[in-house]
Amino acid sequence: MTVRAIRPDDVPAVVGLVRELAEYERAAHEVRLTEEQLTAALFGESAALFGHVAEAGGEVVGMALWFLNFSTWRGTHGIYLEDLYVQPGHRGSGLGRELLRTLAQVCTDRGYDRLEWSVLDWNTPSIAFYAAAGAVPMEDWTVFRLTDEALSGFAADRRVP
Repeated sequence: MTVRAIRPDDVPAVVGLVRELAEYERAAHEVRLTEEQLTAALFGESAALFGHVAEAGGEVVGMALWFLNFSTWRGTHGIYLEDLYVQPGHRGSGLGRELLRTLAQVCTDRGYDRLEWSVLDWNTPSIAFYAAAGAVPMEDWTVFRLTDEALSGFAADRRVP
């Protein structure tokens, strides 16, 4: 079992893992990701997404997709973990922990002060996993999101001449 940086030939497997994660999170209907989009995001001219995969028996069975954020209070970049997923048959093997540990190592190696992510309130196995790693939930913070019609409608609602 190993964890390594994602390669272009991993993209089909990673798209499949994203779909599995969405199914687990009861949101499969929201996934629009294509292999072409993921390839461009990871390896294109304006690549701003990064990733690692977990392998077992030569197969990609887990992944972490992440991007940089910036803390104005700390004055440094950090990592925002968009998705971390390990297939159910490989959970408990240490691969999820190693994916998360690898990102923590990237942070420390590069002088980043934060590794952050969101987790669904009902996902108690993941919450326990993250707590065991020493992560703490953010008190008094709520995630907000604009998408689809709300995003385009708000963008078009210019009120200043």
